[in-house]
Amino acid sequence: MEENIYFETIKCEDYEIFNLDYHNKRVSNTIGLNINLQEYVYPLSEELLRCKVIYNDFEVINVEYFTYKKREINTFKLIFDDEIIYNKKYLDRENLDNLFLKKEDCDEIIIIKNGIVTDTSIANIAIFYENSWITSKNCLLKGTTRSRLLEEKFLIEKDISVEMLKKASKIALMNAMIDFDIKENYSFKL
Repeated sequence: MEENIYFETIKCEDYEIFNLDYHNKRVSNTIGLNINLQEYVYPLSEELLRCKVIYNDFEVINVEYFTYKKREINTFKLIFDDEIIYNKKYLDRENLDNLFLKKEDCDEIIIIKNGIVTDTSIANIAIFYENSWITSKNCLLKGTTRSRLLEEKFLIEKDISVEMLKKASKIALMNAMIDFDIKENYSFKL
């Protein structure tokens, strides 16, 4: 039996660890064990770091730190794939990486599964539509920032059609590193 290996990406800046409770919850939901990531994450710098905690079904295997520089994302290629599954944050992202290779001259992809907007290759997505921020009920991966914003009632969860995506007045990408990054000047390509 092949061992499952997962990872968490945790934002660290100025010696602070962000949203640790949500990362702990996701690890618990992924493997069914309560692992306190606070025992493994020790940011030793003031700079913005991406902490990568690698773990399997039983324990934390490794913790790595990388200086983080945000990628500019303004153009999106819509990728239709009804087979994609990424419901746990697996270290093996080959299926997502293969979809990302189809981005052509765009910065990022938006994955459409069974006619419903899911995620990008690196972030959950929200749209500003009919005066509300909506995130997809059918996201591929339940991100920690998405979970926090749903709990805070900032986001509403519902199916997002391609038509709704096109009519949205703005969109936002969200993940542990960029938090809730609103895009007002962006474009889509089919």
